[in-house]
Amino acid sequence: MATLSLTDDQVVQLVKQLPPQAKKRVLTDLTAERDDWWQAAARLGEEDMRRLAKARGLNWDAMSEDQRERFVDDLLHES
Repeated sequence: MATLSLTDDQVVQLVKQLPPQAKKRVLTDLTAERDDWWQAAARLGEEDMRRLAKARGLNWDAMSEDQRERFVDDLLHES
């Protein structure tokens, strides 16, 4: 099987040439991939927040939304 190297612009132009159903499939697949990445990033971020809170003697899961926001704000403004 041959490998073809294309620029991003070439890929976009190829997708634009697809029939509507094929374009929809490309967008659906890319959206699903993006959503998977976003969910994984959110999970990792929440795990980090739990770890950081625990290191400071706090329980992330027991904190209210306001407490979480203040905690994150404090983290961002530490020197």
